[in-house]
Amino acid sequence: MDMSRRSTNKTMAPVRPMKMGGVVYDRKEPKASDALPLPLYLTNAVFFTLFFSVVYFLLTRWREKIRNSTPLHIVDLSEIVAIVAFFASFIYLLGFFGIDFVQSIIRPSADVWAAEDDDASVTADAIAQKHDEEAILKEEACKVPCGAALVDSPPPQFTQAVPPPTEEDEEIIKSVVEGKMPSYSLESKLGDCKRAASIRREALQRKTGKSLAGLPLENFDYESILGQCCEMPIGYVQIPVGIAGPLLLDGIEYMVPMATTEGCLVASTNRGCKAINLSGGASSVLLRDGMSRAPVVRFATAQRAAQLKFFLEDPVNFETLSMVFNRSSRFGRLQSIKCAIAGKNLYLRFSCSTGDAMGMNMISKGVQNVLDFLQNDFPDMDVIGISGNFCSDKKPAAVNWIEGRGKSVVCEAIISGDVVRKVLKTNVEALVELNMLKNLAGSAMAGALGGFNAHASNIVSAVYIATGQDPAQNVESSHCITMLEAVNDGKDLHVSVTMPSIEVGTVGGGTQLASQSACLNLLGVKGANREAAGSNARLLATIVAGSVLAGELSLMSALAAGQLVKSHMKYNRSSKDVSKISS
Repeated sequence: MDMSRRSTNKTMAPVRPMKMGGVVYDRKEPKASDALPLPLYLTNAVFFTLFFSVVYFLLTRWREKIRNSTPLHIVDLSEIVAIVAFFASFIYLLGFFGIDFVQSIIRPSADVWAAEDDDASVTADAIAQKHDEEAILKEEACKVPCGAALVDSPPPQFTQAVPPPTEEDEEIIKSVVEGKMPSYSLESKLGDCKRAASIRREALQRKTGKSLAGLPLENFDYESILGQCCEMPIGYVQIPVGIAGPLLLDGIEYMVPMATTEGCLVASTNRGCKAINLSGGASSVLLRDGMSRAPVVRFATAQRAAQLKFFLEDPVNFETLSMVFNRSSRFGRLQSIKCAIAGKNLYLRFSCSTGDAMGMNMISKGVQNVLDFLQNDFPDMDVIGISGNFCSDKKPAAVNWIEGRGKSVVCEAIISGDVVRKVLKTNVEALVELNMLKNLAGSAMAGALGGFNAHASNIVSAVYIATGQDPAQNVESSHCITMLEAVNDGKDLHVSVTMPSIEVGTVGGGTQLASQSACLNLLGVKGANREAAGSNARLLATIVAGSVLAGELSLMSALAAGQLVKSHMKYNRSSKDVSKISS
């Protein structure tokens, strides 16, 4: 049978593209109901009313004829009109509501007809061959490398039908394009965040002449990000979320969500989780929990700056400063103040606990309270900035590597020699040597700052994105030193990761978005812990460290066994010899 005919039979409602304002919309073929003079629901109501009205009228007239002994076949004009209306309304209602039912009795569905037509024109051998091909495709579907699939065929385009703008929206779009209405004010003026994003998106496409057809707009709660997560939205980006685990940590199993576009990352972390589980699990210790903020202030002389330094670091004054600081929040509690002088400039590093929040806003408010208080005794103090980079936020800094920032965690496990050989496909001696030369000596040769690891930032970033953390804080949160040591007379492997600056929270920011909230719920750390404030955020930090431990263990094993390139060719790149492909 002709393949074009087969495909035509199965296409019940073709969709054609329609270009409007630089954007391609999906437009369906016209339907019969489009020709009705009234909307479909009104037409249905009219025929329903007509049908039951004429039935009641005819039954009433016929009952009177029976009582008066008048022949039923003698009808007047009104009865003729009623009979015609009865049949017209009956035919309409049958056609609208009962056509599928009638067709199912009279003949099978269109798909069955198409199948019978195909069967009549295809031989038994061809059918058997087709079934074999389908079975092979199903079997090989999960074995095709991602990269190979992209080489053989173009990547699928995410298309989303965007409804054309209404006349009222069209006027607003023109105002935005012409600069009469600022784009950032759409939410406040329209009172509809979804509509504002749609109008902003269309205006952007017209101003730039670039299509955003591949950027999803629908199925997102734009109200949830207003004034909190993102300004002037035009859509959202899709990132796949994979699961690694179970990770057996401190006697509890966790399924770890990881949002990433890097092939092998989830699979590798999952292998590390398996090795940890088979060896009895990992254990973690929270060493410190305190977020930091460091404003910079300036005086006329270095001597005056030193006077404030001595005042802040005097234990006698700490109670008063702590009371002033703690007014900002019922969870923020001042822990310490450390100062550093550069000439007449003074840097004040405040550290405080922040409950289940990551805590940047919380500590900033507390610091502002203290600065306002100090202004009374040091009126000549000039506050240059609430952050002077002595914190240090979203930048690699030795102060975070040494002093810590956020949660400081160490996580360890002992991997049995059998698991190293059978699961990780290498041996203890090779892993210890590789760690010394790569993570320790190699990083020292590169002048690394907190980067004495294989790829801690890979796991941190993936878990952060999945759970709604600030991805930019991956910089200091990925500070990690990985240690591998042979134990039990060289038979087993002791592996540990020490991470002094894991900055996470389970409330605020992106954690309240639906997708990220679901991932936090999967880990059992969603929201604030009412029984022990801060315990959810601390648990999340230990899970991050445990996941890094699994990722480090697996990648180091792949490197020691020479499997890195092979695994990436399988899951993340094409294995084809491109030199043999003709251009």
